[in-house]
Amino acid sequence: MNILLWHVHGSWTTSFVHGKHRYLVPATPDRGPYGLGRARTYTWPESATEVSPEQLRGAEVDVVILQRPEELDLATEWLGRRPGRDLPAIYVEHNTPKDGDVPHSRHPMADRDDLLIAHVTAFNELFWDTGATRTTVVDHGIVPPAVEYTGELDRLAVVINEPVRRWRVTGTDLLPRFAEIAPLDVFGMKVAGLADHLGLPADRLISHDDVPQHRMHAELARRRAYLHLCRWTSLGLSLIEAMSIGMPVVALATTEAAMAVPPDAGALSTRVDTLLAAAGRFVAQPQQARRAGLAARAAARERYGLDRFLADWDRLLEEEVCG
Repeated sequence: MNILLWHVHGSWTTSFVHGKHRYLVPATPDRGPYGLGRARTYTWPESATEVSPEQLRGAEVDVVILQRPEELDLATEWLGRRPGRDLPAIYVEHNTPKDGDVPHSRHPMADRDDLLIAHVTAFNELFWDTGATRTTVVDHGIVPPAVEYTGELDRLAVVINEPVRRWRVTGTDLLPRFAEIAPLDVFGMKVAGLADHLGLPADRLISHDDVPQHRMHAELARRRAYLHLCRWTSLGLSLIEAMSIGMPVVALATTEAAMAVPPDAGALSTRVDTLLAAAGRFVAQPQQARRAGLAARAAARERYGLDRFLADWDRLLEEEVCG
């Protein structure tokens, strides 16, 4: 199939474009949010092709993957056809509701009969009110990281995008407490200067800003444990990637993380003191960390494998496009 989708979430899109189809990815001269084009810090196959808005007007498109409400009108303008009416459309919901009205949050695509909402977690499907719109869940899948856990450094690894802006959502406010247990390495977008913002000494938190995915994986694998402090995000793919590498996990038992991380893969709790104690144990006891990491890897590879993810999407695309 020829699939039109925007480059919005790098990790998810990386997995999605590893399928057997041709992926049309809009690219604009400014490389803005609606025209990022191909990824710069992820490895994508050649089947993911950049297209300009002008090229889309005459392009053969079998289905549109929407990920933001405004893409519906944008696709109509660029294609000259209305997704959901003139060609099939699937709306992928990556996020938990953030409108302040949980658990009554109405989805922007609620009560529609012209598209399907595909949630990336069952938690999302549970917490969004989509009215009469059809929904399904396609659990995440990841391209397996090409590194193995060593845990040689008695440091804790964290992956957060925009930790200052998102703050309590991503648990940024909790980082100083864990920095007392072990030095932190924080990877992600817009993490530069985070130590200063938190009032931490430079040797207790080191920022690694927008590191290419393969390099980030190699660095994660050297850290003793992975720290996941997100209060209200859907399910960070970096968490699954860390587990697949073989890292033990210290995680808040919130949203879909409560389903993704089994008890023997590390520590999962809503009590921060419990997580602080677990982080201390992993730092002090490398063998215990390695055992938990093996359980984490087995769980991640069983549930979040790329083959299962792509097969689920192929079935869904066949149903929606071919009927």
